[in-house]
Amino acid sequence: MGLRRRVWCVTLLLIFAMSLPAAAAPAPAEASQGEAQYANLPVFELHSGFWINLHHMLYGQARASRDGRGLPSVAAGTTRRTPNEELAWDNAVAYYAANYVDKDLLFSTELILLKNQLGDFEQCDELSGSKVKTCDAGLPPKLTHILNAAAVVYRAHEWPDHDRANRKWIAGVSPLVRDKGVQLSEHLAEIYQTRWPKQRIRVDVSAYANYAGAYTTLDPLRVVISSTDPRNQGSSALEVLFHEASNGIAEPVQLAINRECRQRDKAIPRDLWHALVFYTTGEVIKPVMHGLDGNGKEAYMPYAVRERLYQRGWDEYLKLLERYWQPYLDGSVTFDDAIAHMVSAL
Repeated sequence: MGLRRRVWCVTLLLIFAMSLPAAAAPAPAEASQGEAQYANLPVFELHSGFWINLHHMLYGQARASRDGRGLPSVAAGTTRRTPNEELAWDNAVAYYAANYVDKDLLFSTELILLKNQLGDFEQCDELSGSKVKTCDAGLPPKLTHILNAAAVVYRAHEWPDHDRANRKWIAGVSPLVRDKGVQLSEHLAEIYQTRWPKQRIRVDVSAYANYAGAYTTLDPLRVVISSTDPRNQGSSALEVLFHEASNGIAEPVQLAINRECRQRDKAIPRDLWHALVFYTTGEVIKPVMHGLDGNGKEAYMPYAVRERLYQRGWDEYLKLLERYWQPYLDGSVTFDDAIAHMVSAL
């Protein structure tokens, strides 16, 4: 879930010969996207896309196999595969194991390009263009064959349950986004001294995302969130959504920290900016949720507190944030002073 500015150049396109579609083909009924995309939501557009889900499932199973772990808990289908289906699926997992398993979904340019391309073709029921020319995704022939073969299996078994889980997650968070989305986006952009993107941020909701349950990639800014990860459920869904989006707009914080460190001849602290984004999103979300328990205390617990992120090496960062960043959130000090004081205290 990190923030990295990537440099895109023509040579990167040699990874795939990507051709953009002139128009999207109608999707089959079981993979229909129209109902799952809430184009009228402020700030975000939410997708339950077939190819994005298939891609992450294959990647997750390949990694699980490499690491000797069980398959992702969302992998089980409701019906048994035939021998031919097992073969097609095993071939797809083996392909991902051979080509992608050692690459990170967040940092590998190849995987980022592939993810984005699959998202752009979510309305298509196959990727070769053999049925509809505009559904030629321009992927390498071997990968196209692997995905098309695995798609038949996935659509028949896991996808119906995964799509339902995605749509349920989308339906749960959408009222909060409609009600609070603009307010939260403007507030966060003001905190980070930047502007929220004019275009709605695309969020691909997937049964499986990655080990963290969500991640964000840049240029273009896109978010992937797991609909089945227990960390992303209920009232936490809104915070995860805005935390991930904040990873794409919080660059001024990272640049300010880096600048202050260089001026003071200090090593740039790893992940301070990320801890700051977690902390900020949690503090901004808390009053929005404003639920009270029987003791009169705030019932909503920010993600980083609930998941004990600060206890995993960020405890000193938490002290800095509470002492120097919180006054900025409260409006009593400036952005520059808050950053300067935090870096000075490192």
